[in-house]
Amino acid sequence: MAFQPMNLPSARQKLRQQRRALSHTAQLTASDNLTSLLTNHPWFRNSRRIGFYLANDGEIDAAAAMTIAAAAGKTCYLPVLHPLKFNRLYFARHNPGGQLVKNRYGIPEPKMSSGGVSPSWSLNLVLLPLVGFDRRGNRLGMGGGYYDRTLAFKTVSPQYGPKLMGLAHSLQELDNIPRQHWDIPLDGIITDREFIVPGKPAI
Repeated sequence: MAFQPMNLPSARQKLRQQRRALSHTAQLTASDNLTSLLTNHPWFRNSRRIGFYLANDGEIDAAAAMTIAAAAGKTCYLPVLHPLKFNRLYFARHNPGGQLVKNRYGIPEPKMSSGGVSPSWSLNLVLLPLVGFDRRGNRLGMGGGYYDRTLAFKTVSPQYGPKLMGLAHSLQELDNIPRQHWDIPLDGIITDREFIVPGKPAI
């Protein structure tokens, strides 16, 4: 079913409920499948600086992939709320098991320090959590616009900066998400079942 713009809030709510309803076993299986697909992908293997996220609200978990990245000598980052700029993110260096503090939304993030914080354009790959997605590379997020504002430079120079890969459970796929002028399209999507190239028909 395709959702029109006026129905996106209800679509977001429904998809969040569906992923939260997944059993612990289903979440572990999805994470294992995602980890295998992600860590074997060339974008992951060839990247030295990768932006991850910590799963929240039923999001598919990429923590195992972050552990593998760190063990391979890659530099891992997590998003942190920018203390001064409205609804924007920085990326702070993080080693799995490192200290975290909760932000104003209750989501753990690394402490910001001048030596460990990087702008998004300096990373090779950024992994984005999705609420919904379609096969054209459109992303339905939580609604705050944090990633869209942070990655806005990609609208001018799509080839500049990191590859953007969305991560999601396969059940979060929608037929069509209307694209707004501020939306930043994804370069690729990995679910617990497949890697999706935007614009390429499903086999």
